[in-house]
Amino acid sequence: MKRPWEVMLLAAMAFAAAAIAIVVSVSLLAPGTWLDRMWELNVPAHEAFAAKAGAVAAVLLFVGVLAAATGVGLLTRQVWAWLLALAGIGINALGDGVSLLLTRDWFHGVAGILVDALFVFLLLRASVRAFFLARR
Repeated sequence: MKRPWEVMLLAAMAFAAAAIAIVVSVSLLAPGTWLDRMWELNVPAHEAFAAKAGAVAAVLLFVGVLAAATGVGLLTRQVWAWLLALAGIGINALGDGVSLLLTRDWFHGVAGILVDALFVFLLLRASVRAFFLARR
């Protein structure tokens, strides 16, 4: 069965998420490097993360490895990766919703939820479901 384009897109997004999480983790574990420049984009996040750098870095490293594994699993037609992608996007959507309620940042909150909804829609399309769930 031919791999749907949606799977390629979602795998690429998983790899991008993995790279971001791992780079942020490294920047928290090794402050004072050229990676610190990225924090100029979100100073409040850096202040919050730096206060618990070790714990946050460990969680982000775990998320990064999980996202990379999901990307590989999606490309190799693993049902667990499809389910993990759905779960990860669902958790992210919950986080976007909580963030929206707490910060009242409507633009970022609604944008995040809409992107999450698009990814869920792509994962649940008939061609994608068939790719992962059809008997091989």
